[in-house]
Amino acid sequence: MTAPLDVSGEELRATPEAVAEAAGGKAIQGRSLGQIAWMRLRRDKVAMTGGIVVIFLILVAIFAPLIVDWFGHPPNEFHQEMIDTNTLGPKGGTGITKDFLFGVEPVNGRDLFSRVVYGSRISLLIAFLATLLSVVIGTVMGIVAGYFGGWVDAVISRLMDIFLAFPLLVFALSLVGVLAQFETNLAVQGDTLRILLLIFVIGFFNWPYIGRIIRGQTLSLREREFVDAARSLGARGPYILFREILPNLIAPILIYATLLIPSNVLFEAALSFLGVSVQPPTATWGGMLAAAVKFYTMPHFMFFPGMAIFITVLAFNLFGDGLRDALDPKSSR
Repeated sequence: MTAPLDVSGEELRATPEAVAEAAGGKAIQGRSLGQIAWMRLRRDKVAMTGGIVVIFLILVAIFAPLIVDWFGHPPNEFHQEMIDTNTLGPKGGTGITKDFLFGVEPVNGRDLFSRVVYGSRISLLIAFLATLLSVVIGTVMGIVAGYFGGWVDAVISRLMDIFLAFPLLVFALSLVGVLAQFETNLAVQGDTLRILLLIFVIGFFNWPYIGRIIRGQTLSLREREFVDAARSLGARGPYILFREILPNLIAPILIYATLLIPSNVLFEAALSFLGVSVQPPTATWGGMLAAAVKFYTMPHFMFFPGMAIFITVLAFNLFGDGLRDALDPKSSR
C-alpha cells in the first residue's frame, strides 16, 4: 500500500510527533538494560525483601556505636547486678528487660544486644573485603584464561584445581598458629592482624570459584561479532579484555558476589567458633556461639547470634537469587 498523495502529487509522511499524538499524546520511550533489570527485580518481592534486609544490616554495622548508645550498653561492660550469684546465670533466666533487649551473658553480664550489633561489623567487614579480593583475582584470572586460551588457559586452569583442592580450614588454623608466635614482631597486631589474615585466607583461596565462571563466559564472548570487529580495527588484547569483554561480565560478577558473601559470613563464623578469628573480648557472632556452648541450659545466649547469622545468610541468598533472575535475559519472569 502506497502513501497517500497531496494535491501537488507528493507523498504525505507522518512525523513521529503525529504518530505519538494519534496514539494518545504519549511518546514511546525506550528502556535500557539496567532499567529492564530493575523492573524485573522490583517485581520479585522476595528478592526486594532480602535486599532491604541487606541494606538494614549494612546500616546497623556502620552505625553500631550510635545504635548501642541509644538502645544498649558498651559491649564489654560488665553488669554483675544482672547476674544471680547462686547460678551465675542472668536473673529471671535471660535478663531481658527494656534496658537489655536481648538479655545478658552468664557470669559477666555483658549486654547481648550490644555484642550482636558490634559483631555485625567484624562479620560483614571480613565477608565484604574477602569477597572483593576473590572477585578481583578471579575475574582477572578467568578473563585472561578464557580469552588467550592455549598454554595460558592450561596453566591457570591447573592453578584453579590446586586451589580448589587445598584444605582451606586446616591452612587457616595453621597459619594463625604460626603468626601468633611472631605477632609481637609484626607492625600490625591484635584485631587488625587477625582481620587482615582472615580477609587474605578467605579471599585469596576462594577466587577459583568465580574464576571458573568468568572463564566459561569469556570463552563464549571471545567468539562474538563485537570482539571480531574490535580486532579488525586494530584493538590489542588488554583493550578487548577490559573495554569489550569485561562490561559484558558485570551481571555474572554481581550475581556471584552476592552469593559468595553469605558463604564468607558462614566461614568467618566457623573460624571464630574454632578460635581462629578475632579474639575476645571483641564481639563476633561465631565467638559468641563458641562461648555459648558451655551454657546450653541458657538458649538465649546462643539464639541471638545464631539468628543474626541465619538472617544475614538468608537475606543475601534471597537477594542474590532475585538478582540472577533479573539480570538473566532468558529468565521466564
